[in-house]
Order: sequence, then structure tokens, then C-alpha cells
Amino acid sequence: MAGPGRGDDDAPERSELPEQVRRRLDDVFGDVLPEITRDDAAGSPDDPRPTRDDEWLRANRPPHHDQG
Repeated sequence: MAGPGRGDDDAPERSELPEQVRRRLDDVFGDVLPEITRDDAAGSPDDPRPTRDDEWLRANRPPHHDQG
């Protein structure tokens, strides 16, 4: 089944669409991805400060996890 959004190789580029269509697409779908994710906002992966999620995971670590 062919049509927009179905992986057509010959689908028009977004810049080729009329302005009204582009605005409607933006209204319906919004941004696909935010500019900054929660991971980015929390700091770099090398940040030694634990997050609230890290603390919860450590506090709820199963006893068998420490056995090696």
C-alpha cells in the first residue's frame, strides 16, 4: 500500500511541500524529538553526581545481584 508516510522513495521532501501543508504537519505531529532530552539535561554520562533514578535503583537492587 503506497502513500505518504509509508516509506515511499519518491515522496516529496518536506521543503517541497506548500507552506500550509507544512504548518498543518507541524500542528499535528509537532517536533519529532525535543532539542534537549532528560539525559542531556541531567549532565554528561561522566557526571559523578547520582540522579534520583540512580539512587532508587541502588536502593532497590536485588540481593542476588551482589553475588558473583
